[in-house]
Amino acid sequence: MPGIDTLPIEETFEDSPQTRSLLGVFEEDAAAISNYSQKLFQAMNRIYDAQNELSAATHLTSKLLKEYEKQRFPLCSDDEVMSSTLQHFAKVIDELSSCHAVLSTQLADAMMFPITQFKERDLREILTLKEVFQIASDDHDMAINRYSRLSKRRDNEKVKGEVMEDVYTSRKKQHQTMMHYFTALNTLQYKKKIAILEPLLGYMQAQISFFKLGSENLTQQWEDFLTNIGTSVQNVRREMDGEVDIMQQTIQDLEQASDLLYMPDPDPSQVPVNRNLTRKAGYLYRRNKTSLVSSSWERQYFFTQGGNLMGQARGHVAGGLVMDIDNCSVMAVDCEDRRFCFQITSFDDMEFAHLLITLSCASLLLQWIATINNISKRIYLSENPEEIAARVNQSALEAVTPSPSFQQRHESMRPTTQGRSRAARTSSVSSVGSETASPALSVLSLDALVAPDTPIQFDIISPVSEEYAGQAKAAGQGRRTNPFGESGDTPPEESEDSILHQLFIVRFLGSMEVKNADSSDVIYETMRQILASRAIHNIFRMTESHLLVTCDCLKLIDPQTQVTRLRFPLSSVVVCSSHQENKRLFGFVLQTAEGRVDGRPVTVCYIFESNNDGEKICDSVGLAKQIAFHSEMDRKATEKKEEQDKAKEKQQEELSKQKQIEKDLEEQSRLIAASSRPTPPAPSADGQFLVLSKSQSEDSDAGQEGREKGESDA
Repeated sequence: MPGIDTLPIEETFEDSPQTRSLLGVFEEDAAAISNYSQKLFQAMNRIYDAQNELSAATHLTSKLLKEYEKQRFPLCSDDEVMSSTLQHFAKVIDELSSCHAVLSTQLADAMMFPITQFKERDLREILTLKEVFQIASDDHDMAINRYSRLSKRRDNEKVKGEVMEDVYTSRKKQHQTMMHYFTALNTLQYKKKIAILEPLLGYMQAQISFFKLGSENLTQQWEDFLTNIGTSVQNVRREMDGEVDIMQQTIQDLEQASDLLYMPDPDPSQVPVNRNLTRKAGYLYRRNKTSLVSSSWERQYFFTQGGNLMGQARGHVAGGLVMDIDNCSVMAVDCEDRRFCFQITSFDDMEFAHLLITLSCASLLLQWIATINNISKRIYLSENPEEIAARVNQSALEAVTPSPSFQQRHESMRPTTQGRSRAARTSSVSSVGSETASPALSVLSLDALVAPDTPIQFDIISPVSEEYAGQAKAAGQGRRTNPFGESGDTPPEESEDSILHQLFIVRFLGSMEVKNADSSDVIYETMRQILASRAIHNIFRMTESHLLVTCDCLKLIDPQTQVTRLRFPLSSVVVCSSHQENKRLFGFVLQTAEGRVDGRPVTVCYIFESNNDGEKICDSVGLAKQIAFHSEMDRKATEKKEEQDKAKEKQQEELSKQKQIEKDLEEQSRLIAASSRPTPPAPSADGQFLVLSKSQSEDSDAGQEGREKGESDA
């Protein structure tokens, strides 16, 4: 049989919305099982009632047949043969009645008893545990609310002790009830199979024993089948017993391990603070302002997902975004009506949120602050976030500053030695953001990659493509130029029939002329120089654009006006690569045939920063070039095939013309031979031959030749 779905007993203490949602699925399954079992019970009860009725009716029939001889019929009352025959039938039917009575007893024991026990005991137990669990959950929520409303100013130790004892008792009761409730629901997954199979097994065995005298062969087949079913039922029962033992042991272990966590404010020495987390989840209280002077606190389940703080109410399937905690500040604050509060400040839209740890625990407060601090510094984006967080958070305990600016984020990409000369630059082999040099750059000077004294362009100067500007100038003065860079005639390579259309959000960092375009090392060196120049000159603003990758070209499109800022033909893109460490940086080298300098084409390297992985953009460019290459090969193959077809057609036409000429020559030779033969004189009406004149003979020959030529033409 397939595997059995079970509820995780280990997550009962956390009592997260996901666990509640999964519990709701099991409760729906239990309700469906109860509904189906009720219908199955009614159907089997009808079988049992019908069998009892059949047994009683058979017994009554046998009794009536025995009383036949005592009946006084007006006609044929003394028929001895009929009486003896009916007595024999009565004896046989009486035996059948006994068999039906035994069958009824077997159905009551083997069919009705298991399903009745499952309906009255197991399903009723599930309903009882559900009510007890709901009461325990409500009591726990009430105890938590009472404890959270304890005043800091008037700290009554007696009241505090009672409330803490109430929280301890209610939490323990809820946890234990929830674990037993989960165990009962998990066990129900086994019992539902047993409750369905055992009655059917008992029913079929009773029927087989009833028909065993007359159906030995069929009985053997059913016995084999029922033997297999009985074996499966026993296996499920043994598996259920083993799973029940494991769950009982798990409950005991969890009860021992969770005893310290039942207290709302455990001892910090026994519950250490983990400051190296980049993910955290739990119930918090959030302050909602109802007016200018009043506010309310709402308890909700919060969890971090990437760089976002998500909130989820109990009973909801999914959570919603509460705040973007990238580039945020978090610190512990004092509240008049609550304890252990911390405040999160977002620097994007200056949004403030006040949150309170549900357990009112100082250790969890520090853990939440450390986790949000790590997320704010974007440590979760690294490969080993826990190791980096362990180094960063050695001294940060209660507050953090916003995430570093563009200059600080790329601090590692600065040149290692400030103010070094141009000659010394040739010996520098460090890649962007890396202290170790690549093997290719170790033997290749930087001046061989990047043109010396080349100005760096940090922004897109014109919203119109330079190629379009050249086309507009070549068009002459009679044509009107569109100031927004939109041309009336769309070039063939910009058709919308391209197979590939992928759009990415990128930010332009800069471009500069380069010498070498053979490898991706020139892109890494260009990244290093552009980012170092931005940091030195305090240039932090970047132009955001949409990069459209098609099979024909690359386009930089303005996100507001949808105007094409720059257009790069795909055939001009020589190399495209992303940075080895910072995958968000990527660039490509563009080689233009126009504007040659000293007999060589102009090669420019463009550097961008993307929201996504730069390797995906480079893969899209590579895919576009492959598609364009295959399309060009298909086009050339098609043109070659068309030329071959045209050559074949031309050859066929020449052959047909040659055959027509040969046929005409044969016809002319035949006509010449026919005209050279002498013509016999035509007989007259009276049997004499007439002599035709020379003119009549020529007319006759011309008419005959015309008819023969018409027949040959036809």
